[in-house]
Amino acid sequence: MASPTTATETIELTLPDGSVRAVARGTTPLEVARSIGRGLARAAVGAAVDGELVDLRQPLDRSGALRLITSRDPEAGIFIRHSAEHVMADAVKRLWPEVEIDVGRQDHSEKFQYDFRFPRAFTPEDLERIEAKMKEILAEDAPFERIEISRQEAAKLFAEMGERLKVERLADIPEGETITLFRHGRFTDLCRGPHVQRASQIGAVKLLEASSVYWKGDESNERLQRIYGTAFASAKDLRAYEEQLAQARARDHRRLGPELDLFSFQPEAPATPFFHPKGALIYNGLMSFVRQLQTGYGYQEVITPQILDLELWHTSGHYENYRDNMFFTEVDDRRFAVKPMNCPTHCQIFGTRLRSYRDLPIRYADFGRLHRYERSGVVTGLTRVRSFCQDDAHVFCREEQIGDEVRAMTEMILRIYDTFDFHDVEIEVSTRPEKRLGSDEVWDHAERALMEALERQGIAYQINEGDGAFYGPKIDFQVADAIGRSWQLGTIQLDYQLPQRFALTYVGEDGAEHRPVMIHRAMLGSIERFIGILIEHTAGRFPLWLAPVQAVVLPISEKFLDYGEDVHRRLVDAGLRAELDARNEKLGYRIREAQVQQVPYMVVVGAREAEAGMINVRRRSGGELGSMTPEAFIDHATELIRQRRNEL
Repeated sequence: MASPTTATETIELTLPDGSVRAVARGTTPLEVARSIGRGLARAAVGAAVDGELVDLRQPLDRSGALRLITSRDPEAGIFIRHSAEHVMADAVKRLWPEVEIDVGRQDHSEKFQYDFRFPRAFTPEDLERIEAKMKEILAEDAPFERIEISRQEAAKLFAEMGERLKVERLADIPEGETITLFRHGRFTDLCRGPHVQRASQIGAVKLLEASSVYWKGDESNERLQRIYGTAFASAKDLRAYEEQLAQARARDHRRLGPELDLFSFQPEAPATPFFHPKGALIYNGLMSFVRQLQTGYGYQEVITPQILDLELWHTSGHYENYRDNMFFTEVDDRRFAVKPMNCPTHCQIFGTRLRSYRDLPIRYADFGRLHRYERSGVVTGLTRVRSFCQDDAHVFCREEQIGDEVRAMTEMILRIYDTFDFHDVEIEVSTRPEKRLGSDEVWDHAERALMEALERQGIAYQINEGDGAFYGPKIDFQVADAIGRSWQLGTIQLDYQLPQRFALTYVGEDGAEHRPVMIHRAMLGSIERFIGILIEHTAGRFPLWLAPVQAVVLPISEKFLDYGEDVHRRLVDAGLRAELDARNEKLGYRIREAQVQQVPYMVVVGAREAEAGMINVRRRSGGELGSMTPEAFIDHATELIRQRRNEL
């Protein structure tokens, strides 16, 4: 929590109903809950002060808005899963007392995890035993106890317990920070919390999988064994989650992508996808869609180098703030970096000539390839890769133009998401991170400018504290996919730093030089990542306009091959991506295979169709458009493509 805002011994807590309670500094949320009512005190699992989740037993040191959280609140799962994490570690220690415990997970929004020093990989049978032991511990219903302790006492305690990893982790805690332990029953661990009041508030647990990981994520360190799990307030909630997991497995782009022949990965290029012809059609289709849309909003496309002298990245600040994620090389005794971002190169283009206030805004778009080093432990499928392309753009504008530019960007982004049936969109303003460039005054101004731009559009937003880019605050767009999972896609970032660092100027109406404001914009984000998300959102059933194969012509037998070839040619001549499947296989088999490949339309031709000059059209979903002329089908399909409709 932040430092106290007053020097008095009393603080004021504003409750959700607007009432204010004056309490002594150091009062805990649990004590406040008891003063309101016994039922609330029993039901509470945690609290939030000014939106920050805190443990019920944590002494409060400042005034603010206090909200008590029960199992009915969406944030309850964070407290429940964090507490179940400790129960899992307790179960492992009871089964294998010699095991050493490292640390758990920071993000408990969906899962929990712990890493263990254990001599072998955990097996599925081990997970069954651990889960059974966890249920025994939950039945004991031990309370969770928060304990503040000195660094020396903690080091002595964990050394006596044989927890050598924990002793080393103590060194990672900054000097002066409060060190806390949490204890339930016979288990004690180093932890900031927050946790539930008692074990029985963890309604249902499920262990998901085990894997090996490097200690502290460093490949040069020893391997530890990790166990993932999840927990909920009730068995009903757990069943709903398991159903979503089953849907996610069925939609997993890492399986569907290769099955649909869209992309592959090769060991010679770690975490860098190879897009096959069908995948490239989707890739280029997305780029064409964005290109057409942003051209209408006044963007001009540029092409910039991939490898640039290291001095450029010192000027931009990326070397000092981002070098751990960059690739480097050396040629002719000069050091170069492979670009992880396009923004410095766009600054260079802006700086090639004298600019007038009449020229602004200048909008550069760039589909340049980017490379960022991601650790092998975090790369996954298309959603986290080392080489990718963004629908990237940067706008250079005057201060008074920020609102209009952000409005237009927001409008474009929401149009794109609507096209793909992403209708549940949440918007966040991400504020200054701990590691950043520029003064607090500049950050205050930039954050306010973004918020006001959204407010003038009547767009609701949340504040995401501390998650801005190192050079400026940003607006992030979160979308929910077809099975309710949230993905961060687009971003709008306001930047006063790079124009300053590259000494960019324009001549104002007053004849003096002024500094432009730079706005960074991506809508789909990484094209690779968006394709992975889109595969899972649609389960591989791409809309007609984006499908790599839009129709397959199926002659019932070889006797009707000539007519099938004629129909196929007419579809292709009309601009449809059509294939002819004339294999000597039964019609039903070929129809099923086309459905597995998620081809939107199957065009069947036989004796009646050949004689009448007609075709019979089936949808991949199993429904039929029925008998029609090839021209009628072409008109139907091309209109859906023109409108970028999702239904067939």
